[in-house]
Amino acid sequence: MSGSLLTRTLNRNIAVLFLVIVALMWSSAGVLIKLIPWHPLAIAGARSFIAVLVFLLVVRKPKFTGSPQQLGAALAYAITVTTLVVATKMTTAANAVLLQYTAPIYVALFSALFLKERITRIDVITVVVVFGGMVLFFLDKITMDNIVGNIYGVISGITFGAFAVLLRTQKDGSPLESVLIGNLLTAVCSAFVLVRQPAMEWSGWAALLALGVLQMGIPYILYCLAIKYVTALDAVLIPVIEPILNPIWVFLFLGETPGPRAALGGVLVLCTVTIRCLLPLWQRKNLTGT
Repeated sequence: MSGSLLTRTLNRNIAVLFLVIVALMWSSAGVLIKLIPWHPLAIAGARSFIAVLVFLLVVRKPKFTGSPQQLGAALAYAITVTTLVVATKMTTAANAVLLQYTAPIYVALFSALFLKERITRIDVITVVVVFGGMVLFFLDKITMDNIVGNIYGVISGITFGAFAVLLRTQKDGSPLESVLIGNLLTAVCSAFVLVRQPAMEWSGWAALLALGVLQMGIPYILYCLAIKYVTALDAVLIPVIEPILNPIWVFLFLGETPGPRAALGGVLVLCTVTIRCLLPLWQRKNLTGT
């Protein structure tokens, strides 16, 4: 094996390991957010402020280009992380994370619109089935908070899809800066809410610190590093661990469970998106016979 090939293989293997670690760390969001008795915007802002400090320890000299891709990814990121916190507070953690996991569908749509990639018949079928699964979320536990929380979950999925596409366009550059700007934007926009929050016990502060460092700061650094060495398919498939583990942790620690229709919708979304992402691998295997 040549030196360059060995290097690429090692880089890819390390990147895959990073993505597994990222998914495990992301999956703690549901439990940690539920433990903090603050307004969702305050949680999002404080979490991002802590993440900024983590990022600045790693990115000593940020490269702010001001390009549309960098700023667009930052804005999409800020909306994504904020709406996910709101969704987690207003509906079940399972609903919030599974609705966000519809992001690969939007990646396909955005790629067709902005990157001129072709939409296949399978893509259309996947979109229809996933949206059918999303409808089930809104038919379960029909309360105003639950419905509004689900809407925020849908928005989080759309903007996360946009973030992934815009981040991918910077894979040969430095995507870390987009996340850094996004965290700064989230922290600044939420500052007015932070000053009016009630006092917390040590458990709340510990959860907030863990959110900023372990659930957002470190994993997003690893994600930005990994995306340079893996395919978009890897970046979508490997973090599927998160929407599986997130509601499990919430159930084990807080006893929260999604309703039956939401659970069915979650299974539809999870299975459909995963199958759609695996399909190219199966097709390639059949063509090559390996």
